[in-house]
Amino acid sequence: MTDEHTSAARDAADSTAPAAPPVLSLRGVTASLGARPVLRGIDLAVGRGEVVALLGANGSGKSTTVRAAVGQVQTSGGELELFGTPLRRFRDWHRVGYVPQRSTAAAGVPATVREVVASGRLARRRLGPLGRGDRAAVRRALELVGLADRARDSVNALSGGQHQRVLIARALAGEPELLVMDEPLAGVDLLSQGVLAEALREQTGKGASVLLVLHELGPLAPLIDRTVVLHDGRVERVEGTAHLHDQACHPHADSLAEPTRTGLLT
Repeated sequence: MTDEHTSAARDAADSTAPAAPPVLSLRGVTASLGARPVLRGIDLAVGRGEVVALLGANGSGKSTTVRAAVGQVQTSGGELELFGTPLRRFRDWHRVGYVPQRSTAAAGVPATVREVVASGRLARRRLGPLGRGDRAAVRRALELVGLADRARDSVNALSGGQHQRVLIARALAGEPELLVMDEPLAGVDLLSQGVLAEALREQTGKGASVLLVLHELGPLAPLIDRTVVLHDGRVERVEGTAHLHDQACHPHADSLAEPTRTGLLT
């Protein structure tokens, strides 16, 4: 068989190979907090290496969506999968890193920065002392968020922006394939926002996927592949990179336009 025939056969095989499942998939997901419906049929997918930002007004369902994605909010309907596995059967939590909303790194518990970040290795090592690989991962995470020089300091001595960096370092220390972040820029100073943007750039450069809740894109805008706007527990519209670039150049261009309302991602 000639090289041309071999190449053609390989291309044909590649074209028929099944596509990898998204790292996160929600189809028709519903959820309630108490008696109040919050998610009313969310359809959302995050592909491998993709960065997706959830936007929307307060109460639109952004935080509930990401908390449902990591199993912190019980869903009442629909299908939710992580890496192609239904959430109820998913056990590989070391593949997922989660940064919660507006939380202090140690909530008043006396702990050093390194100790808090090292707790991000628990899903990989269970109980037991840190191994060489664990220590290296913790050190890399601290360097990524610019806190290597504060490793031995108490987290209670840090500023709000530094607390947020610790939480992100804790998630990064687990070397996740999917990073889920709930308002990582909320209450964070501009310097810390820039540091966090660089940390995420490093992770996405390695192929990590990211789903994050934002009020505005800020310094993370160049990293984002799609924004998904929620309204009243549903997907209102989806905007890709071309729209994001246009918005950056003409931020008020479609401020009067009527949004396209849909419950599905396309």
